[in-house]
Amino acid sequence: MSTRLTRGIAVLGASALWAACAKGNKTADSTAAADSTAKAMAASPAPAPAPAPATLSDANIFALLDEANAADSSSGNMASTKGTAADVKAFGREMMKDHHKLRADGQALAKKLNVTPTPPAGDSLPAMAQRMTDKLTSTPKGADWDKAYIDGEVGAHQYVQSLLVTALGAAQDTSLKAAITKAQPIVDSHLKKAQAIQTKLNAAKP
Repeated sequence: MSTRLTRGIAVLGASALWAACAKGNKTADSTAAADSTAKAMAASPAPAPAPAPATLSDANIFALLDEANAADSSSGNMASTKGTAADVKAFGREMMKDHHKLRADGQALAKKLNVTPTPPAGDSLPAMAQRMTDKLTSTPKGADWDKAYIDGEVGAHQYVQSLLVTALGAAQDTSLKAAITKAQPIVDSHLKKAQAIQTKLNAAKP
């Protein structure tokens, strides 16, 4: 694997450390650095930095997008039942619906193109998504849970924004490029909604 690819995946992985996980395990230096990145993303409305240029195959792109959509759909499902604020619950239902559809569309396209989704070497997104799930599972229902979820969603959608930009530049198949282009405004809309809810929740804190 090339050094450029390694750097690109490392940045993708760091961005994927949802902001709600930033308060988690800090025993390792690498985790502490990733936590710092996640906190910065949650505190700022600016998009996460775009990943470093990397050569991703179409099979890699399908796998990364599927992982991201699966994670967001799953956490949205949790928010639809464990969320307390009405807008948090509604946002969770929207994430569950939209990312489930994006995932299903991606899987159908991969099948049509006869492409087997294959994660790139060093892919850490699933492990980081699991940390987010563990965080949301262990946090009691209430205002703190709502904030952890929404902070995480801001970080998650900043990451996906960056991933889509990288994927669009690396994709070879025109139909995959079209699917990525179609997904971008959906993700942008999700990020704006998450940031608006984040601002509202922060203002409500005593």
